Amino acid sequence: MQVDAQREDARLGALDRYDILDTPCEESFDRVTRLVKRIFAVSMSTVTFIDGHRQWFKSRSGLADRETSRGPAFCNAAIRVSAPLIVEDALADPRFAENPFVLGPPHIRFYAGIPLISPDGQAVGTLCAMDQRPRKFDDDERAALMDLAQIVMSELELRVLSANDRLTGALSRHSFKDEGARMLASALHHGHALSCIVFDLDNLKIINEKFGAACGDRLLVESVVACRPRLRKTDALGRIGGDEFALLLPHIGGAEAMQIAEDLRASINEVRVDDQKGFVGISASFGVAAADQSTADLVALLRGAEAALAEAKQEGGNRCKERRPLENTMTSIRRRVFKAGRIFFNLGRSTVDCTVRGLDDKSAALDVVSSAGIPHRFKLQIEADNIFRGCRILSKSEKHIEAAFETEAV
Repeated sequence: MQVDAQREDARLGALDRYDILDTPCEESFDRVTRLVKRIFAVSMSTVTFIDGHRQWFKSRSGLADRETSRGPAFCNAAIRVSAPLIVEDALADPRFAENPFVLGPPHIRFYAGIPLISPDGQAVGTLCAMDQRPRKFDDDERAALMDLAQIVMSELELRVLSANDRLTGALSRHSFKDEGARMLASALHHGHALSCIVFDLDNLKIINEKFGAACGDRLLVESVVACRPRLRKTDALGRIGGDEFALLLPHIGGAEAMQIAEDLRASINEVRVDDQKGFVGISASFGVAAADQSTADLVALLRGAEAALAEAKQEGGNRCKERRPLENTMTSIRRRVFKAGRIFFNLGRSTVDCTVRGLDDKSAALDVVSSAGIPHRFKLQIEADNIFRGCRILSKSEKHIEAAFETEAV
């Protein structure tokens, strides 16, 4: 079991390198799933990545869900064998005949999955074709699906190698997080201020639908151009989602960061691009959070700013909101990790898979498919690290749990 845990730890490390989970849909991946449906005449296709507790679809065509539990997933079976998995009739295959995704939605009868293999040999996900009727799948079709899977991997590798977003020139998501982790560590070590601003453009989807994606892209570019004069060389601006950007401001506290956010908002409000239908403008919403000694890691800092951004959106957009520091007794710096874990409760009779995203000697940050039903106290196992500890919940949202370790190890 320990060998399997170490192997899974290495696989998750490879997946973490791509920093792809929970990012918005992108045309470069959506194009592939559309091609899969068209070429193979199937009803469903996904680009799937599998972390410690779920399968998450970077792109999906023909499916409504964005993610599902990992356990029964066909794609989970595909990455375990690290080879193409072809199931021509799931009801006739004893491995899958009782699978809930066969007997219930989306009623999979045919499945063809090609593992997405990283350069170091780790299966981080799959490209798959699925249908609600059985069908044959010959060697030529398998080869074509493998070629399309390689296109997906090439796109992932390009994202890692690129330091800057190709459209806007801002830091890429991967580069921003690397730089951000360094900036936060420096701020905590030297005791200087650091603030984070997260902003996105209001109603860009509506603009894309009305004026076209090219107009939306120009608004993204011009919005970044409008922000540049307000920023210092030491500030880090990154594009972390489709229309979402993050900004790190060293030596800037929360009040000053709020003023900067207001200045940036005013600058973006002045952006206009010329379209055949007339001049098109845009507004943006901003969330601000300041780091302090209770800030566990960059993810926690970003979450704080994103929560403030959500408040700005809920209040109608085109405004700035600040996330006030929360009372927190934890002062140790939590390291960012990406590990498979399991939550035990009900005297060990109930278990929930989780992905451990942050860890120190006092606490853990856990992602789950759903936190509903998980009690205030539980035990956490991280097999790769030989950890089995009692925990209590400090806070939780629908898919995330902040937990403190009990004093006694189990």
